[in-house]
Amino acid sequence: MVKAVLFDLDNTLIDFMKMKRMSCEAAIAAMIDGGLLMEKGEAYEKLFELYSVHGIEHQEIFQKFLEKHLGKVDYRILAKGIAAYRKVQAGFLEPFPHVRQTMVRLKERGLKLGIVSDAPGLKGWVRLAEMNLLDFFDVVVTLDDTGKLKPHRMPFAAAVKKLGFKPKEILFVGDNPKRDIAGAKAVGMKTALARYGQVFESEGIQADFELKDILDLLEIVK
Repeated sequence: MVKAVLFDLDNTLIDFMKMKRMSCEAAIAAMIDGGLLMEKGEAYEKLFELYSVHGIEHQEIFQKFLEKHLGKVDYRILAKGIAAYRKVQAGFLEPFPHVRQTMVRLKERGLKLGIVSDAPGLKGWVRLAEMNLLDFFDVVVTLDDTGKLKPHRMPFAAAVKKLGFKPKEILFVGDNPKRDIAGAKAVGMKTALARYGQVFESEGIQADFELKDILDLLEIVK
């Protein structure tokens, strides 16, 4: 019997990639306006190549981008990019459809809910608060709590310990097969792949369930 549900945050509860794409497009346009000599399409592709290497939450990605392609960090270009990114970011971050409705229904059924996210501590907490989701969750584990990124077992184990349930009594929901599904399975949790937010494919990693809409959870957890 499932007694608790743990969620990844970005691309599982929050449509993070929509915000990331729009914010990065604005940042690239601003950096080109500031003097970056590169076509928009090429710059966008190269920026996301760096994200694929360093992680989508990397906090100094624009610095790495400029170092790699200019050989130095030009602060005029960097400042324009960061300012444009932040301005767009605030307007495009939102939960996926039916997230709040699903959280309400799960809480009504008496389940404990939690978050296991690779987001830096304060950013993860603030993101939940901005989306008016924070009060649904009994447990929140971020990068700051363990210093380890998923699929390392420590973030999952920390959440299990805080919940006080056996791993087999917990369902983990995430969009990334390698980080979320494989990591949760390794500690003995049941797993559900959030297909609606999935960005990365990974062959050979099979979740126990697949969700086309987060509402599908209500048919799994009864």
